Amino acid sequence: MIRKIITIDTDKCDGCGLCAKACHEGAIGIVDGKAALLREDYCDGLGDCLPACPRDAISFEEREAAAYDHAAVLKAKKAASDTPSVPGRLANFPIQLKLAPINAPYFAGADLLIAADCTAYCYGDFHRDFIAGRVTLIGCPKLDSVDYSQKLTQIFTNNAIRSVTVVRMIVPCCGGLPFAVKNAIESSGKKIPLSIITIDPNGQIIS
Repeated sequence: MIRKIITIDTDKCDGCGLCAKACHEGAIGIVDGKAALLREDYCDGLGDCLPACPRDAISFEEREAAAYDHAAVLKAKKAASDTPSVPGRLANFPIQLKLAPINAPYFAGADLLIAADCTAYCYGDFHRDFIAGRVTLIGCPKLDSVDYSQKLTQIFTNNAIRSVTVVRMIVPCCGGLPFAVKNAIESSGKKIPLSIITIDPNGQIIS
């Protein structure tokens, strides 16, 4: 059938992928570094992808093309949504430091992770690399109006914590987190191994 459908100028296309993200039907993909119309029958001809292209590489044309198959698009979307998600590794709840009970049973013999709450959003494999095998507490020393060192001192004093790993962002305000942990360990009178990991906004471990 003759119908309106998109066409992609590969000379203009820089492969940014914005058009593929804008296409709600999944008709566009990136092939060999360039945008490509993968399925004619998935293209509804409405052109949501056009304004997303910063290179003006997409336009309409009228030509012989397979009819838009709405049922196939819905089936593909359902299949994608049925894909099993990656399970989390969280071993405890609550995880907010200010909400965690001092004598929670999960603290017994725990390897403790104390993380700035932004870190999990910057580091893609946070569950796998940091949460797995640890009891997790999170907080933001800039936004939380509590003294972390007091509560952490109580947690360290009243529980057999095996180790503490602090994960912080590179920003200066995150420095309050390792500072509070160090003070709490000292105040507890215990020798608890401490590791401090710093992450930048691009998700790179820098120390």
